[in-house]
Amino acid sequence: MEDNIAISVKNVSKTFRIPHEKISSLRGAVTSVFKSGGFEEFKALDDVSFEVKKGEFFGIIGRNGSGKSTLLKILAGIYQPDADAHPKVEPSEHRRLNLRKAEKKIEIKGRISPFLELGIGFNPELSGRDNVYLNATVLGLTKKEIDKKFDAIVAFSELERFIDQKLKNYSSGMQVRLAFSVSIHANREILLMDEVLAVGDSNFQSKCLEEFNKYREMGRTVVIVTHDIAVVQRYCDRAMLLRSGKIVKIGDPEEVGNEYIYQNMSDEERRIEKEQKQEDMRVQKEMKKLKGKDLEEEKRRIEEEKATQEEERKNKIAEITKVEFLDKDGKEKNVFESGDDIVARIHYNAKKKIENPVFGVAIHTQDGIHISGPNTETSRYDINNIYGDGFVDFVMLSIKLFSGSYQLSVSLYEKYKETTHFDYKNREYVFKIISNEKNQYGIIKLEHIWRK
Repeated sequence: MEDNIAISVKNVSKTFRIPHEKISSLRGAVTSVFKSGGFEEFKALDDVSFEVKKGEFFGIIGRNGSGKSTLLKILAGIYQPDADAHPKVEPSEHRRLNLRKAEKKIEIKGRISPFLELGIGFNPELSGRDNVYLNATVLGLTKKEIDKKFDAIVAFSELERFIDQKLKNYSSGMQVRLAFSVSIHANREILLMDEVLAVGDSNFQSKCLEEFNKYREMGRTVVIVTHDIAVVQRYCDRAMLLRSGKIVKIGDPEEVGNEYIYQNMSDEERRIEKEQKQEDMRVQKEMKKLKGKDLEEEKRRIEEEKATQEEERKNKIAEITKVEFLDKDGKEKNVFESGDDIVARIHYNAKKKIENPVFGVAIHTQDGIHISGPNTETSRYDINNIYGDGFVDFVMLSIKLFSGSYQLSVSLYEKYKETTHFDYKNREYVFKIISNEKNQYGIIKLEHIWRK
């Protein structure tokens, strides 16, 4: 391994065996050994290779189940990677050789301070003071070193008032503060951090991120697992994207973060499509369950509902037939990234010529908060008339909404007669936004500057 490399990982895989049934007794554990097919294998990591340089901030991102935390636990020595050996068929000498090779899949230069999971290395029955000594000892500090650092550890955690209380009385945020404070004062060359930082409050998170800058100045190496793309893009020198145990991309944090966002958008599109198919299948199954009189009753109800809707349509002079969401390239989709242009294409049908029609929209959050409600009249976009089938595009330019689902209402009415609608669809159309903004306070990002 080169001198400037802190962590080297080569062809690492990790497979877990998941039992098909819960084993709740000793007898069940014994009998399960003789059963075949009682478990399935789950490959959490699949042939992963990468290097982290000394003094580098290295971010690992990916969806839940992508293998991020498993990888960090392997680096910390909590899990062992899969060995290449096959003891049933290989001679013992070859097996020992292969196991030695497996151990060299991961090489680490420097002492590690792992901050992986809430509660690891802590005893809830002991006081905060005792847990500081316990956890710091696990990290390799002597009692003399802990005595010297104790006041600084407690001061950083801001838990002076509670340090002699039992840990089981601490909130999860208080435990995180104490654990993080011990980790950063362990004075190790490499810090491994999992998502647990997200449990702390925003003020403490900011304090921890400031500490990262000090680590950078001291030339320490930090490997951080997080879903917070903004933290990766702001603090990390490089980033790695995992998906289903495989590396998708390693490199510039901005590019890796954007790739992660695009993946999330595609996954959300597929999820929406899958939910719609499941709903259609559910309706079909419910229809099949209905027999005889019940089936006739349901058919009659559906026909009456259709007849009512058809009658309402006949009485409408003009109607909105559908709304579809398109990206800037004209591709239909329902999930967008904050900052995208979004086209809401409003399709209509006018049974007679309508002079000076006005199309209006309203955007709401899922909680019903009204964000905006422009129309063609207030936007000074005059439409002379409409007749027959057509569409009007409402284009939202560089939309700066934060992550969430948003509902679109659409109306069509005659100019100067806003209270009399030809048609009105109340919050019937939904689109979603994915944003990589760290501090998503409120609903929309305002372009702003500060002056003094």
